[in-house]
This record gives sequence, C-alpha cells and structure tokens, in this order.
Amino acid sequence: MGYSAVPKRPLRGRRRDGVWQTPDMLVEIETAWSLSGYLLVCFSAGYFIHDTVDIVASGQARASWEYLVHHIMAMGAFFSGIFWSSFVGGGVLTLLVEVSNIFLTIRMMMKINNAQDHLLYRVNKYVNLVMYFLFRLAPQVYLTHFFLRYVRQRTLGTFLLGILLMLDVMIIIYFSRLLRSDFCPERVPRKQHKDKFLTE
Repeated sequence: MGYSAVPKRPLRGRRRDGVWQTPDMLVEIETAWSLSGYLLVCFSAGYFIHDTVDIVASGQARASWEYLVHHIMAMGAFFSGIFWSSFVGGGVLTLLVEVSNIFLTIRMMMKINNAQDHLLYRVNKYVNLVMYFLFRLAPQVYLTHFFLRYVRQRTLGTFLLGILLMLDVMIIIYFSRLLRSDFCPERVPRKQHKDKFLTE
C-alpha cells in the first residue's frame, strides 16, 4: 500500500500555522499537528540524510560513527512523523536541542582556535551548561516520561521509545564529557581525539 502525496493528519490533532499558535503540540505529542511543524520535521530529516551521506562519502564514517548512529536514530523517529503524521509534536520538541547547539558551536569554534582562556569562553561554558539542561536534558526527560506509556505495547510509540532510550544514553554521555572537559579538565586523558568535538 503506497502513501498519498498529502499526509493525513490525525483526526484528533489540530492544524494551525505554527508551534507558537499550537501549544497543544507540546502536550498532545502523538496527535497534535501543524503544517509548519510537519515541514520542520521534513526539513530536519533531509538535513540528517544529507549529513549522513556527506560523512560516508568523505570517508569519515569510522571517526564519526557516533554522529552516524545518532543520525540514523533521528531519521527513524522523524520518518514516523513524515509518513504517518504521528508524533509530529514529539519531533518538534526534540528540535529544541538546536538552541543548545548555538552555544556548543561557539564552544567548539573557540576550542579549535585555542581560546579557552578568553573571557567569552568562560562565560559561554556556564551559559552552555544552562542551555544544555533546558533544551537537551529537560525535553529528553519529558519525552521519555511521555513515551514510557507505550512500554507494554507493540506500536509505533514502542519503536520510538526504543530510539528515545538510546538517545538518552548518548545525551548523558555527552553531558558527562562536557562537564569533565570544561569543569574538570585535569581528569581529561591526554590522548584525546582532538578532531571529535563530542569527546571533548
């Protein structure tokens, strides 16, 4: 059975122009739907596909295997929103991590330029910590709590719960690396992969 060109939105969902006009998407994670949220999930899935192909084509698959694992899991989750129009709200909520990425990118660029002693780096590491908690850890805890209701079912929600639990482990590992690198640098091994931001 093929898919229609226009996605069918859930009957219980509500369609409006954006997340800011559809706060239901943050509560009715499975059924709430909006055109802008759907397009955002489509665009994000496209980004992950492009980045995955780029990593493999450039011969960086072995060095960047963590990114590949993350991207494959993210694509699996986003495809549920694209093809079944379910859990679009959950997909939009996970994209709150992009706010945290702004400060992680600033951190990475300053480390590349050996500017760890700069005032901006010292300020950013505390802002980064707050943003990581607000836009990565907190949404992840909220989503995990929501999806635990599917633990005894054999549904799409159960599949997404499995992906979410694996992402939980990755996010906790990355957070511990971030704390160790910025706040306990004496505990960071000398032989570190400097070309991999997430290990720092």
